[in-house]
Amino acid sequence: MILLYIIQISEVFISICSFGSMNNSMLLEAVKNFESPLYIYDSNKIKKQYERLISSFSAVKQLQINYAVKALSNISILKYIINLGSGIDAVSIQEVQLALKCGIKPTKIIYTPNGVSMNEMKKVSELGVKINIDNLSVLEDFGNKNPKIPICIRINPHIMAGGNSKISVGHIDSKFGISIHQIPHLLRIVENTKITVNGIHMHTGSDILDIDVFLRAAEILFEAAKNFNQLEFIDFGSGFKVPYFPNDSETNIEELGEKLSERFNEFCKNYGKDLILMFEPGKFLVSEAGKFLCKVNSIKQTTSTVFAQVDSGFNHFLRPMMYGASHHIENISNPNDIERYYSIVGYICETDTFASNRKISTINNGDILCFNNAGAYCHTMSSNYNSRYRPAEALHINDEIRLIRKREVFKDLIKNQIDIFNQ
Repeated sequence: MILLYIIQISEVFISICSFGSMNNSMLLEAVKNFESPLYIYDSNKIKKQYERLISSFSAVKQLQINYAVKALSNISILKYIINLGSGIDAVSIQEVQLALKCGIKPTKIIYTPNGVSMNEMKKVSELGVKINIDNLSVLEDFGNKNPKIPICIRINPHIMAGGNSKISVGHIDSKFGISIHQIPHLLRIVENTKITVNGIHMHTGSDILDIDVFLRAAEILFEAAKNFNQLEFIDFGSGFKVPYFPNDSETNIEELGEKLSERFNEFCKNYGKDLILMFEPGKFLVSEAGKFLCKVNSIKQTTSTVFAQVDSGFNHFLRPMMYGASHHIENISNPNDIERYYSIVGYICETDTFASNRKISTINNGDILCFNNAGAYCHTMSSNYNSRYRPAEALHINDEIRLIRKREVFKDLIKNQIDIFNQ
């Protein structure tokens, strides 16, 4: 039941007499009030994932989770996760500024850029956040100019990991990280610049299912860490796999926590002090919390395919086209009808196929389709291609669904454009 509806964004919310996760009636009511396409995130799921990670590594004396802003950067989401106790993993000065705007202390932000200008790195360092460097020439330049600013080193362990070549970033041909084979050169730069290395970091990829791959990379990182005697933390990145459809496999976080915690504690004992174990999860925290809702504009039958054409496209939801990601899709308007095979496609003037030959409960014009696992790398990768508006976002929190980003309108498309013919 809708108890209150106020147009102003700061006050718009749906009050739901419900507990726990969102159900179909709540989602449909949200679309009725906020229109489609629409992203909705479940705060309960985010909290559950955060607490699961904390619990899995409870044997470690000092644990710091740093949420990867790039996964989902809405400030309401950032504030919610920060309030859970999380730090922030940022890859740009803008992400650092977003985090600071949300009230977090600079010391709880780690900045891990790749290929940015020295000017940006200087500006970020002046904000007081942790700096993570993954390039020998940048390290030398930064160290010569800023020898008193402690830095973290990102190591490339040369391990191929991840569910897709585009998200595997720890292999030998990756642009990310300093090669493990370049440690001697790295140590010479540290000695020459007199810079302090207070952390060491790796990130091998995303959708890592095999924890043995993760543990093998961790051993490489431990070996590299022995070269630095002023460490305060070791950052193991993230990349844990989440399930994308019912009964799909996922990373066994509990087993990883048990094995890595034991090995980390052993390393700290041999190192001579307790270090902070860091992770930088993004997808793990928010992916399953997100749902993307869109409306079916038409059903199109060809000689071999039945298309369900929706009011969205890869301008809103790029992952299936970019990564070949498979998202479970449900017809929440008609969930219990006969299942038929459909290809779900968008309205963009490109091939924007969300799913091919997918078995879904009978779809009719006007039905609302729900794309699951839409919390990570979805809205943050949206665009205005075809001059379409970016969709709205909402958050399910305290048994309400509240708007946290307005849908764009025409003035948003042209607000930064300059009409040189009308000056």
